[in-house]
Parts: sequence; structure tokens; C-alpha cells
Amino acid sequence: MFSDMIEEKIRPIVEALIEEKGYVCSVDVLIKLEYLSKTDYEAWRFGRIPYLEKVCKVNLSKLTIINQKIKWVAHDFNLVKSLTAYNKFGKGPKPSLRFCKSGDKNTETAYATHFINKKRINELNTIILSQ
Repeated sequence: MFSDMIEEKIRPIVEALIEEKGYVCSVDVLIKLEYLSKTDYEAWRFGRIPYLEKVCKVNLSKLTIINQKIKWVAHDFNLVKSLTAYNKFGKGPKPSLRFCKSGDKNTETAYATHFINKKRINELNTIILSQ
């Protein structure tokens, strides 16, 4: 049941993120779904939280389903995969951030993958340059 319900929620979020940013990533979807607060996200980015899943307001199996659905919806929209590095914000060393406690490579990759609409990115860049 959760799987079907979450796909219905994710699809319009993906459309909105493509329009707004030209790409979709798990973190943005989790924030839009209100399973991750912006405050907790920023604390993680500054290294105050050891791994992102610790502050998500949904269990690990549901997070896995959400990442799968994002991937499937991105495929439906013909978006291009792009692995993105998430490094600590702030002063000092910038180590890579962890998404999950276990550090499982597949899980980390699922979170770190952005799905890009190259045409929309180009449109957004043109708008920015013309201002």
C-alpha cells in the first residue's frame, strides 16, 4: 500500500523539482514529503548528524521504497543519472557525508544520485544569464 501511495505523491514532486531546479534528488523529495526537515538536513550537511537516515521521519524500508520510486519516476521522465558528492559544509576539512548508518554502497549511491533534465537546466541557465 505504501508503495502505491508514495508513487502518487512523488510524481508531482518530481515534476515540480524539474521545473524549479532542472533536477531531482532524494534529499529534496524527502524534504517535500516532510520526512526530512530543512533544519535536520542543514545539521547533517554541517556534520552535526552522523548519517542522514538518523533524522528521517520514516523507517528504513520506506526510505528504500522512496528511493526506488524516485528512480522509476525519473526513468519515466527520461532524466539522466548523475552521481553527486555530498561533502560537509563549513570551515575545516570537507569529508564525504554518509546517508546511512551501515555505509552500504548501493544505499549511499541511491541517495547521492541526482536525476537531471538537461534541457531544463539549459533553460534555467539561459534565464540566469539574461538577467
